[in-house]
Amino acid sequence: HNANAEVVAAKCRGEPGSKVDVTILRNNDDDDKQSTERITLTRAKINPNPIEASTYTSDKGKRVGLLRVPSFSTNTVKEMVDGLRSVESDAAVDAIVVDIRGNVGGYMPAGVDAAKLFLPARSHIIAEIGPSPNSIKTYDADGIGAETRLPLYLLVDKRTASAAEIFAAALQDNRRAMVAG
Repeated sequence: HNANAEVVAAKCRGEPGSKVDVTILRNNDDDDKQSTERITLTRAKINPNPIEASTYTSDKGKRVGLLRVPSFSTNTVKEMVDGLRSVESDAAVDAIVVDIRGNVGGYMPAGVDAAKLFLPARSHIIAEIGPSPNSIKTYDADGIGAETRLPLYLLVDKRTASAAEIFAAALQDNRRAMVAG
């Protein structure tokens, strides 16, 4: 009853294979009356918007690895590692491009952990300030498994937000990536 998207999503979550009943309220365009429809959904494990990895050759003959990251989730870092391995094994790449255009964020820790993949140890990523002045939590790169040797470029647009902004800002502020868009 007048629930927002977050409330509805939370109520729909559950064990894969279990069922949930959903009642949908619809406005009838013909007579401005409302009707309801009850449906039963079977929950399933989903991986929304997986990362796409590919390689291409620039007009100057440079091999470029491209990672398209449409959102940040609990799977993002693993998918980025797999994507980096894929583009680096396709051919010797000369640069990496990470496309986060239209990425409205998602899971904030994934943005932090994704930045760690490209930053040397002790690089500052973000500080989270809590309700009291003394409650500041900083996030820094650990340098484990970091891809720091190849030039890195990030593609952003006006819809790049939240965890994607944290990712981009950390790489730009540490002079690890050039940001375009």
